[in-house]
Amino acid sequence: MNDGAEDGMAKIALFGAAGAIGRSLTDALKQRGEGYRVVGRDRARLEKAFGDDPKAEIVTWNPDEPESVRAAARGVDTLIYLVGVPYDHFELHPTTMRKTLDGAIAEGVRRLLLIGTVYPYGTPITPKVTEEHPRDPVTFKGKMRKQQEDLLLEADAAGKIEGVILRLPDFYGPGVEASFLDGVFKAAVNGGTADMVGPVDTPHEFVFVPDVGSVALDLAATPEARGSWWNLAGAGVTTQREMAKMAFAATGKEMKVRVAGKTMLRVIGIFKPFMRELVEMHYLQTTPVLMDDSALVKLLGDVKKTPYADGVKECIEYLRAR
Repeated sequence: MNDGAEDGMAKIALFGAAGAIGRSLTDALKQRGEGYRVVGRDRARLEKAFGDDPKAEIVTWNPDEPESVRAAARGVDTLIYLVGVPYDHFELHPTTMRKTLDGAIAEGVRRLLLIGTVYPYGTPITPKVTEEHPRDPVTFKGKMRKQQEDLLLEADAAGKIEGVILRLPDFYGPGVEASFLDGVFKAAVNGGTADMVGPVDTPHEFVFVPDVGSVALDLAATPEARGSWWNLAGAGVTTQREMAKMAFAATGKEMKVRVAGKTMLRVIGIFKPFMRELVEMHYLQTTPVLMDDSALVKLLGDVKKTPYADGVKECIEYLRAR
């Protein structure tokens, strides 16, 4: 399989490639004609997602085995880190990052880009959050994400590897089931009532997943980006209700939504542990982090953002086709 080395291009490995952002990155790499390595725990899942692409090199790993990490990182120039952990085990974020960093540094990987979140910022103290906003997480999940970031930033400061972080808001896109809006799109297409986490009228922003890949690749290839985190904001400020209105309008079905607030999440969490985990992060629904990404735009120049109306339409068309 083509590893991108013979034509002088940097070899890129996507660790945790099987998720939504991984697909966006591989689509962007394919458009650029670049070979890439996809790394994950489940070979069957990787084969299903990438087995039909001759430019994809499929590698399995076990982050708890140092030699497995080193083998997955061997010969790689740029490592893009997308590794997920169970939502109720965020303590694994810093430990898995440490194991990956150790292996990547031992193998001479030049740079590592982490796809991050708004969690480390904590409760926003400004209407728009720039990269200058303090990282002051107010939740366990936010603290674990900050620890993860700090490991990378410390390795960069020590000259061991070039580290850079791309911070994303909530996301949505065709086939992206790990989204607050997935149930809305499915109800708009199939009928029924959409379950939403409220309040749904507070300002919110979403990034359209297919837009992320090219931004991440450009950021990873920009030397001036290293040692810092960079915000990628959504395509403007909206609300969850506005997104739902667009979805139901696109199908002509009557809009039916059922909104669960913090108290209801606690009740549902008795039966569904995942919902219980959302209680801790509920402050993002009431005091949302709205990011200013003017620094990223200045650094990279043009940053494509799909308008919400177009993104919602693509999500609806994707579901209708299935």
